[in-house]
Amino acid sequence: METIVDNKKLYEAMFLVDSAEAASDWEGINKLITTILERAGAEIVSMKKWDERKLAYTIKKQTRGTYILCYFRADGGKIRDIERDVRLSERIMRVLILKADHLTEQDIAKETPAIKLEKEGGQPAEAKMEKSEAKEPEVYEKTVEENKAEPEK
Repeated sequence: METIVDNKKLYEAMFLVDSAEAASDWEGINKLITTILERAGAEIVSMKKWDERKLAYTIKKQTRGTYILCYFRADGGKIRDIERDVRLSERIMRVLILKADHLTEQDIAKETPAIKLEKEGGQPAEAKMEKSEAKEPEVYEKTVEENKAEPEK
């Protein structure tokens, strides 16, 4: 009689892709990530768009990126295979994979900033901030005559 041991652990991965490419071929990007994970024997629990943001520094000549949050179960030894496949991919700029055994189903099901934005029907917080920062600050400057008219202290 054989006992089957399931060594698969829950992992959280944040994939970074070019925003222009994500906008033009969203299904293709999702299929690529799914293929990479399935090739490593991973079982995808959840995969959703996290957000689209300006990058802190240029990566592969890109200044903006779209983040894709993915939860999956896999053998710990297969994580290196996933990271290698991402490095070989020209469509995925970066990936960060963390162990997520401590997360509950409710944590995994939480809405991402992109989903919240879609529900609100608004624009990204970054775009709102850029518009508000675009206004010139109001500065009160005294004229030369006003400065002369003030009594000295």
